[in-house]
Amino acid sequence: MKKIIVVVDMQNDFIDGSLGTKEAQEMLPRLKEKLEKEVASGTVELVFTMDTHGEDYLNTQEGKNLPVKHCIKGSQGWEITPELGEFVKKARAVVEKPAFGSMALPKVLADAEEVELVGLCTDICVISNGLLIKAAYPEMPVSVDASCCAGVTPESHKNALSAMKMCQIKVK
Repeated sequence: MKKIIVVVDMQNDFIDGSLGTKEAQEMLPRLKEKLEKEVASGTVELVFTMDTHGEDYLNTQEGKNLPVKHCIKGSQGWEITPELGEFVKKARAVVEKPAFGSMALPKVLADAEEVELVGLCTDICVISNGLLIKAAYPEMPVSVDASCCAGVTPESHKNALSAMKMCQIKVK
């Protein structure tokens, strides 16, 4: 079975930058360990997503609702955390996305038989991409590893996991 793990927005700004959280920092070692095991098994491929904004971010709808500059293309905060750099080099794709969800992501996953999501933030980009994938491929098993995700708050993380479960995304 061809399994693809989608690593959502593991960028510096969401870990210890402008929108970083303690939960994201604490989750990172677990995610790295998981990817080491999964890649070593030879049974998975990786796809990374990157939240990507321009200097005009504060003038966008998202910027007006969340007026914190983050993931500005080319900045240090936009880069995927160095702890996962070895995995980025092995990834089948890195998908830049200007919004919470990526309409291009399902196309990258067209030959997958199973998809698992990990990363940040559970309650914004992980859930958005999970639902897009499930809508594009309703018969494909889609899961999320709750221990390798973190939300804006612990409560919103749990709420997002509950919502995904209701939409037939398996929560591990």
